Amino acid sequence: MKKLIVGMGLSLVAATSLAGLLDGAWLKGTTDKDPLTYRPGETMTFTLTPQGLDGAVPAGEYFLDWKRSDDYGATETGREPFTGAPFVYRTKLDKPGFVRLEAYVVDKNGKRYTKKFLGDATTPEGRRAMNEFERRKKAVFFDGGAGVSIEALTTHEEPKDFDAFWAKQYARLDLVPIQDAKIELASPNPKARLYAVRIDCAGLRPVTGYLTVPKAVDDGATFPCRLETHGYSGDRCTHFKPGWCRDNEIVLNMNAHGLKLVEFGATEADTKALRWEVRSHDQAYAFDAKQNEDPEVAYFNGMVLRVKRGLQYLKTVKGWNGKDLIAAGGSQGGLQTIWAAGCGEGVTRAESSITWCCDMYNNNIRRERKISSDGWYIPWTESMGYYDAANFAKRIPAQTCHTFITRAGLGDYCCPPMGLAKLWNNIPGNKEIRWVQGSEHGYVPPEYEGRDFVREVK
Repeated sequence: MKKLIVGMGLSLVAATSLAGLLDGAWLKGTTDKDPLTYRPGETMTFTLTPQGLDGAVPAGEYFLDWKRSDDYGATETGREPFTGAPFVYRTKLDKPGFVRLEAYVVDKNGKRYTKKFLGDATTPEGRRAMNEFERRKKAVFFDGGAGVSIEALTTHEEPKDFDAFWAKQYARLDLVPIQDAKIELASPNPKARLYAVRIDCAGLRPVTGYLTVPKAVDDGATFPCRLETHGYSGDRCTHFKPGWCRDNEIVLNMNAHGLKLVEFGATEADTKALRWEVRSHDQAYAFDAKQNEDPEVAYFNGMVLRVKRGLQYLKTVKGWNGKDLIAAGGSQGGLQTIWAAGCGEGVTRAESSITWCCDMYNNNIRRERKISSDGWYIPWTESMGYYDAANFAKRIPAQTCHTFITRAGLGDYCCPPMGLAKLWNNIPGNKEIRWVQGSEHGYVPPEYEGRDFVREVK
C-alpha cells in the first residue's frame, strides 16, 4: 500500500510539472514558397514550428501525429517525437489540386492534448475570456495545405438551362409587390433607428430580419445599403435583434428562413413548428436528396428568392445613396452573398467568407470516397447545379461588382480549398481572395508571416 501511495505521488508531481506546458502552444505552419504556386511534381516543403511553449518538452512525453491527404484520395500518416523542434515534411502532387497536412500533438497513449484555461475566472473579464476559450478548438495542431496549378481547376458542367431556370424563378418574385411591415425597437445607438421587418416574397415564407437606418437620413443624408446573411443555423430557427446599430450604413440583417420574429408574435411553439417544417425526410434543411431532385422545391430555392427580395427591398429604403449595394456573409452566408452578387440586383461589393457549397458535385465525390473532407456537404443531385456558388459566380458582373473572398482556409474541409479555387476561377474579374494557411472552417491561427496570401484581379 505504501508503495502504491508513493507511485501516485510521483505521477502527480510529473503531471504538475507538465501543467501549462502546452496550454498556450500552437503550431505555425509555413511552406518553402507561396503555397498556391506549386507545379505538378514539384516538391512541397512544410515546416511546422511550435509556438507558445512554456518550457522544455520532456523526452518521450509527447508525439506529433500527422496525416497527408489530397484531392484524389492518396494518404500517408506517421508519428514523430514532439520535442519543441520544427517538424519538416516534404511531399508532392502530380496534377492540379490541393494537398492537406494535418498534425496533432498527442500523449504517449496517442490521445490528443487538450488545452486548459490558464486565466483567472474570478473576474468578469476572466470569465469572458474563459467563455471565449471554451468556444475554441483546444488541441495543439496544424491543419493546412498547398495547391498545385489551381488556376487550371474547373467546375462540373452547369445545367444548360441555368439562366432560363432562374429567369422563371425571378418571374415568380415579380408577381409579389415589395411590401413591408416594420416595428421600431429601442436602438443601442442613439444615431440610428432599429426595426424588426417582414417583407413579402415569393415562396412559402417572407423575408424577415432587422433593419438599421442612420437617423441622419431625416436630414437628407444618404448611405450605402448592406445585406447581411447568416451561416447554417441547423435546428435553432431563431433570430434575435442585434446588439449593434450602425450609423454609417443602412443594414438589413436577414435570416435564411423567413422565420417569424418575436416582435411579430413568434412563440416557442412557432419555433418548434418551424424546426419540423424546414426538415424533409428527417434530414436537416437543404440536405434531403429526394427533395432536391426538383430544383423548384429544393430548400435553397426559397433562400435565393429571399436574398433577391432583400436586395430589392433595400433599394427602396429612404436614405439609400443609389449606388452602393453590399452583400456580406460567411459559410452559408457566404453562399448567399455569391447568390446576391450574381442574381442581377446590382450588388457593387460582395464580401463572402469561407463560402459554402462551391463545387458541390466534387464535394459529393469526396464524401462518398472518404477523400479529405468533413462530410458537411449537400448530397449531389443534378438540381444542385442551379445553386452551386461556383456557377452563380459566373454571373457576377465584373464591371460593376467587386467580389471579396475574405477568407479561404487551406485547412477548411467544410468548404474545401479546391471548391474555393474553382469559385475564384469562375468570377469574371474585379475580385480579391485571401488564402489563410492553417485556417479551418471555425479556426484561424494567430497572425504570422507566411500565413496570408492575397490574390487580386481588377
